[in-house]
Amino acid sequence: MKILMVCLGNICRSPLAEGILQDKANKAGLNWQVDSAGTGNWHVGHAPHKLSQKVAGLNGIDICQQKGRQFSSDDMNTFDLIFFMDEDNLADAKQMAGIHWKPAKAGLLLDSLYPGEKKSVPDPYYGGEVGFHEVFELISKACDAIIYKFGKTHPSVINPTV
Repeated sequence: MKILMVCLGNICRSPLAEGILQDKANKAGLNWQVDSAGTGNWHVGHAPHKLSQKVAGLNGIDICQQKGRQFSSDDMNTFDLIFFMDEDNLADAKQMAGIHWKPAKAGLLLDSLYPGEKKSVPDPYYGGEVGFHEVFELISKACDAIIYKFGKTHPSVINPTV
């Protein structure tokens, strides 16, 4: 399965989501390919934000080699599922994809935790390190739900005490 995580600049939320989901998929023995992109082009070719890298690293995930890229209409054909960090990113991507938009593949990341509530992953860009830790935890929980739903794994993958 190929999964894409999308935020605005592809340096804070979506690189964390890419790293977290890929790590969880690998640990669950799933042959998934996870990538990330931004709807904006300001950070194309840049590494993730230093605090995204730090928080990921503190949680045993290395995202330092990731490079920012912009979402493209081709992504609708390349990926099986595309998760957006907020409704603005989803709306922008829909416009960018044009006739290639496939609504069955696209959704908000937090719908995996809060179906239909249209909750956004907060953007920690202008805040301090605490915001990056909070975003990491939120994304991690959403990724657990994705692994459970689409990985068809036993709940013990998510909760080792089960």
